[in-house]
Amino acid sequence: MPASPSTARAINDRLALRLLQQEGPLTAGQLKQLTGLSRPSVADLVERLAAAGLIDVVGESGEQRRGPNAKLYGIVADQAHLAALDVRTEGVSVVVSDLLGGVLAEASVPIGGDTGTGPAVEQAVALVERAAKEAGVPGLHTVGIGAPGLIDPATGELRDSGGLPAWHRRLVLALQERLPETRVHVENETNLAALAEQRDGVAQDRDTFVLLWLGHGTGAAVVLEGTLRRGASGGTGEIGFLPVPGTGGLPSAVDCEGGFHSLAGSAAIVALAERHGLTVEAQGYEPLAAGVVRDAVARAGAGVSAATVAGASAATDFLDALADRLAVGVAAVVAILDPGCLVLAGEVGQAGGADLAARVERRVRRMSPLFTEVRASALGGGAVLRGALLTARERAQDELFAPLRKRGALP
Repeated sequence: MPASPSTARAINDRLALRLLQQEGPLTAGQLKQLTGLSRPSVADLVERLAAAGLIDVVGESGEQRRGPNAKLYGIVADQAHLAALDVRTEGVSVVVSDLLGGVLAEASVPIGGDTGTGPAVEQAVALVERAAKEAGVPGLHTVGIGAPGLIDPATGELRDSGGLPAWHRRLVLALQERLPETRVHVENETNLAALAEQRDGVAQDRDTFVLLWLGHGTGAAVVLEGTLRRGASGGTGEIGFLPVPGTGGLPSAVDCEGGFHSLAGSAAIVALAERHGLTVEAQGYEPLAAGVVRDAVARAGAGVSAATVAGASAATDFLDALADRLAVGVAAVVAILDPGCLVLAGEVGQAGGADLAARVERRVRRMSPLFTEVRASALGGGAVLRGALLTARERAQDELFAPLRKRGALP
């Protein structure tokens, strides 16, 4: 059944907006070439989108041709302002941006484990307000939050968990109270990291992959045929609870100790390094394990002078032992999902880089007949903020485009 004229216009408008979002400012001629539409159809959609305040002339093409240069059209970036939060057990980071994702301000604040719920929430909310003020924006249209824990798929709310600070759940409510005109959305941090890797990172060429988050804790995100899978209760990817050999026990419904977390969590990695004679000082908010792994990779690749042989040998042994541990969890995921690609993410995954990824891949090949490429994240710990910002931008754009839907210009 052929599409109606209004549906066809809606599809064309959406395509044009996505192209302007992805490619930046374009001329009408470039839109014609990229969309395959006729010149009159492009002229009509440009007029519609401009009348709705979604696009505007932002310059000229500068093409060398007779007559005046073609106008460049771009999305109106300051039509809405966004914020993205990365909520960790030890602090909060925030980024404020325009509608196109251009960063206007960044800030972070540490929140100690002994900080009360009320003071912790106030510090986090004040951080958002301060960043917005520094960015010089009159208000925030949408806030995207990445947090550890389960997100209820029915309500979109962060579920209560005995393993997380109480202020995490209170923060969402506090933001909604202090910023009543702002749309606040929360998503699991590992899921956001996967979205960021799919859009801007090492999984751009993959419709199906698994992201394994290695930071203070462990987590996984599953993307199948281009869609993020959350599961019936929002718990897809809670790999820390995966029962694995080598832990000396089993996890419980309220504690992942004894699961994969006991092998691959930050504390477990540091303890493994110490058993191999490796130590490293903490640096900022980075998990200590990330520093240990980064130092080990550097030592393992060092020269062969007498002063470095012992250190390189210990570092190599440590990385091999860590890869053995990670491969146990990865092989289990591969056996169930056959993703073809797994991304080692988080601060530890980024610190291990291609070296650790290659070691894990070799071991998984020996353990499974299902070929799986293991890649190292290029986004690291920043993937959560990036994913939160992408999500906030998409939600804001969907709402801002809604007036066109009502007039039949968008689906």
